[in-house]
Amino acid sequence: MWGPALRVEEYLAREEFLMTVPLAKNGGVTHWILTDRNAPPDNRPIYASCESLRKRALASRLGPDGPAVQEGIAHGIASVFTNPRYRGKGYASRMMKELGPKLAEWSEGRKGAKADQSEENGTTRSLFSVLYSDIGKNFYAKNGWAVFESTHLCFKPVAAAAGEAPPSKARPLGYHDLALLCHLDETLVRGKMQQQARGLASGDKKVCAALAPELDQFLWHLMREDFMTKHIFHKTPEVRGALFGEPGRRIWAVWTRGYYGGLDKIEGNTFHILRFAVEDESSPEDYVAEGFRAIIQIAQAEAAEWRSFDIQMWNPSELLRRAAQKSGLEYELVDREKDSIASLMWYGDEQTAAVDWVANEKYAWC
Repeated sequence: MWGPALRVEEYLAREEFLMTVPLAKNGGVTHWILTDRNAPPDNRPIYASCESLRKRALASRLGPDGPAVQEGIAHGIASVFTNPRYRGKGYASRMMKELGPKLAEWSEGRKGAKADQSEENGTTRSLFSVLYSDIGKNFYAKNGWAVFESTHLCFKPVAAAAGEAPPSKARPLGYHDLALLCHLDETLVRGKMQQQARGLASGDKKVCAALAPELDQFLWHLMREDFMTKHIFHKTPEVRGALFGEPGRRIWAVWTRGYYGGLDKIEGNTFHILRFAVEDESSPEDYVAEGFRAIIQIAQAEAAEWRSFDIQMWNPSELLRRAAQKSGLEYELVDREKDSIASLMWYGDEQTAAVDWVANEKYAWC
């Protein structure tokens, strides 16, 4: 089901390991099943199953006192599965139709998250839920999750030419760099959400939403990557991203290596840019393009070394699309129609169509 990169028992071990990482601990993951409540408790069929991962989230609106950013929680849904013997009976659809509203009020999960408390019953109300469809755009949309932009820039790996290329102006990032950058990144995302909310017309029923780019969110990806690379390469990567520029004008990317094909079928291995951040978006476009090029070149060398087939950077902003055009790098812009379709169900008063998903990038995936 997940490809030949690991044996079945190794995939099971990975899932057990992922229950211990910071984002998942203390009830951060909930496993859901669709079953028959009238059947004996020890003999209930599992028609369909999935899991949800609780995450910190942000929303911004234009209020009477100006733009305001609200902090709350969201849920990422993953691993939707129907037992083969029960397929074709609508069980997955039934499960998703019941799960969506349930997650709106689901208060189990990470402790200490600031969340919107209902005055009526004291329960935690979620801001939204997200999922990433690998079966196209229709199934989950019919069950309440609206389709959002699902594009990516695609670059090919390029092996580093030892001793020939001039030193890069970007520097590699390791685990120890991430805490500070994630803290800064959340400040940038909050500022962007305030700015976009400020541009809304008074009384406009629109809202901006984002999953917080916090450290735990990135560690979930990187520790998952560590498990895979330990089993495939018997070592883990040191380079987890790259940074260009000085404080106030920094540009950086954090990435992860995904393996579905292993070493025998590298076309199933993708090098994902989890997040590409620009500290000052008013920087000259030539400067952004220079930083973009330097960072992607490090990514290309890492992707070649770690047996990746391609590099994907999800939903680039207009600024980064122009940077790619000016960078001189070869790339392709892909509009996905079937795989990893970003989808969101909004739990606020606004219509989902009125939601602007800020930083809709790979770090939000699960």
